[in-house]
Amino acid sequence: MLYHSTRGLTGTLTFSEAVAAGLAPDGGLFLPESLPDISGRLEWWKALSYAELAAEFFTLFAPEITPAEWHGMTRRAYERFSHRDIAPLVKLDARTFVLELFHGPTLAFKDFALQLLGLLYERQVERTGRRLAVLGATSGDTGSAAIHGCLGQEGITMFILYPQGRVAPLQERQMACTGAANVFAIPVPGTFDDAQRVVKEAFADAEFAREVNLSAVNSINIARVLAQCVYYIWAWLRLPDEAREGVEFVVPTGNFGNVLAGWLARQMGLPASGFRVATNQNDILYRFFTTGIYEQGGVQPSHAPSMDIQAASNFERYLYYLLEENPERVRAVMEGMKATGRADLRPFSASGIRASRMEDAGIEEAISRLWHDHRYMVDPHTACAFTDMAEDRVSVVLATASPAKFPEVVGRVTGFTPQHPALEALKSLPVQTWPMAAESAAVKEFIRAKIAR
Repeated sequence: MLYHSTRGLTGTLTFSEAVAAGLAPDGGLFLPESLPDISGRLEWWKALSYAELAAEFFTLFAPEITPAEWHGMTRRAYERFSHRDIAPLVKLDARTFVLELFHGPTLAFKDFALQLLGLLYERQVERTGRRLAVLGATSGDTGSAAIHGCLGQEGITMFILYPQGRVAPLQERQMACTGAANVFAIPVPGTFDDAQRVVKEAFADAEFAREVNLSAVNSINIARVLAQCVYYIWAWLRLPDEAREGVEFVVPTGNFGNVLAGWLARQMGLPASGFRVATNQNDILYRFFTTGIYEQGGVQPSHAPSMDIQAASNFERYLYYLLEENPERVRAVMEGMKATGRADLRPFSASGIRASRMEDAGIEEAISRLWHDHRYMVDPHTACAFTDMAEDRVSVVLATASPAKFPEVVGRVTGFTPQHPALEALKSLPVQTWPMAAESAAVKEFIRAKIAR
């Protein structure tokens, strides 16, 4: 199994090489040259634990890593999750299930990929003897999950950019209160899109990337997306037999990586009927899936800050398949989008995905309704999923974060302020950040200085 860039100007790499590179040198994103067929494996996968399922899945994508190594890594990755099922599937009513993805160390779905990615980085450092500079941008949960996946690891230094004042206070504390010498939380002015732009510009400087041995933790890293495929398979296997046929996965998303993982699992043979992208008021993906036009706009702060995005990084991977796996067409569209912020994709068929949107008032109403009707508490991002529910099929809603990470809005709406001991402990710790301009030159010099030390 080899990996190539969506833009077609980079040679093929192994899984380990693609993970280490993060972003392709030509600016594209790595994808497998072909997708395996998992349909014949689903029946025997049903008996596996979550960690075992993840290991068996990854052996299909990285033959250079032995099955024994995969089983060891996935066991370590998920042993810190607080629920015995790792990703429990909760039934709300006859047609609605919730897949809880917030039982990891940082209480968000990003833990599923980033606990494992941290171990892949550890393996790389051990095998090559070279230090890694890990760079990422976050709109909230990626940063803390990445940090906790690599916390204190020898040979790895973490640099996480995030929009100043635009992440939840507890999300910031998870990044900035670790006290770890290998972690640097960097607030920058602007939005997540500004932070992500700086990260991409740093990776585009091939000489700098080689100099500091740069790697990416954002969902631009193919390991992130593949790790997230696993929980779709896990959820489908745990549905009642009669609910599996026609199931729709409902996915709160801003950067498109979470729903792309499910869509890829379907391309591999998972019998899901479709997906619904659930956006907040920053609805670029809703507008694309309802009009066929991808057009960036301004970012409005919302109750669901991790989805306050107008440049969905993983969209390029979906675009590659939409354009019939033609890298020349991908390059042309991406160049046009860079120049104008817009792409008219109406001539191409977007199959298997629909979309919904929700403004802040709707988020509050959904949180209140779920608490009143089911005594079930959700965070503002997950709340975005509870609209336009399918009436003719079972829905599996992906719960992306613990409500305890957003106590202000959830507490105000329900009358009960959610808490978690790990988050409460952060409130008394000092915050340490390294603010700087949203400019790649400043960030690169900062990385050089810290690596040199």
